[in-house]
Amino acid sequence: MSAATITAPAKAPADEGRIPLRSHLRHIGALARRNLLAIKQDPESMFDAVFMPIIFTLMFVYVFGGAIAGKGNQETYVNYLVPGLLAMTGLNIAMAVGTGLNEDFRKGIMDRFRTMPIARSSVLIAKIVSELFRLAVAVAIQLGMGFALGLEVKTSVLHLIAAIALSVVFGASLMWPFMLLGLAMKTAQAVQGMAMLVLMPLQFGSSIFAQPDTMPGWLKAFAEYNPLANLADASRNLIQGGPVAHSVWLTLAWSVGITVVTAPLAVARFRNKT
Repeated sequence: MSAATITAPAKAPADEGRIPLRSHLRHIGALARRNLLAIKQDPESMFDAVFMPIIFTLMFVYVFGGAIAGKGNQETYVNYLVPGLLAMTGLNIAMAVGTGLNEDFRKGIMDRFRTMPIARSSVLIAKIVSELFRLAVAVAIQLGMGFALGLEVKTSVLHLIAAIALSVVFGASLMWPFMLLGLAMKTAQAVQGMAMLVLMPLQFGSSIFAQPDTMPGWLKAFAEYNPLANLADASRNLIQGGPVAHSVWLTLAWSVGITVVTAPLAVARFRNKT
């Protein structure tokens, strides 16, 4: 058999360890830009980031605010609620990351990436980068609603920025487990259903909406170890004033721990699936 008749084997996707850092960053930037252009072409994908902060703020302030803070004291409740809602905003955006990733596989978009000589982690990191844009929009609207309803920053602008940054960092860490969930479940509906089972206890078993002191003992104990409660307390104290060191360090520890555990699992699952 002549050498001309020998068919060269198909080129396998590049190993992540062999891709230079500069190329890795370039791939992430290109894929993130692709994701942002997809958002531009489909503005409806921003509906949850735009309208959920508005709906949640109005609903909880005017439906539950009077019962929790007393009739006519909704403005007081705004100053308690809105910093806590910053924690919930990141959680809601993270859930959408899992369903979106699952949909990308269903639509065959990931089949295109399979043939490209790029690191598998580039696809997931680019997904997080583009979702951080949606998270930033949601946080801005959340704070805008809060200021419109009477939110006061009793510390400083720097403390407010720190509260926003802490919420974004924690929200980014939550995207990894939800991407892992999106890779593990068969349908986007299954991802959403499973995510809600996680969301509901974390959201309502925390200090986001009410003081844990009003809860039964077992639920109060759960709230004390709930990472959303730590983030809500940290954001609230950064904006309204109060001790922040303990809750801030716990939130950062949760963020690092969640990322360290779930990011490698998500990348490995993505590599096996593609």
